[in-house]
Amino acid sequence: MEALEHEAVPQHEVMTDEETEELLQKFGIDKSQLPNIKDNDAALKSLEAVPGDVIEITRDSPTAGEAKYYRVVVE
Repeated sequence: MEALEHEAVPQHEVMTDEETEELLQKFGIDKSQLPNIKDNDAALKSLEAVPGDVIEITRDSPTAGEAKYYRVVVE
């Protein structure tokens, strides 16, 4: 069983360059200001993410329904 298939692991997706640019502009930040996620994280194994990619993590939220978090992949 892959990590992303486990019920306790939230959905992870690699963002496109366009999506990443929109995100950074929306918040007025650059990639270096995003929290990091290591490229060897089990949740990234099947995504083929490389350092510099931005990952969108969608978690269930009891108050908001779902919440999105963003991480930049690092070595």
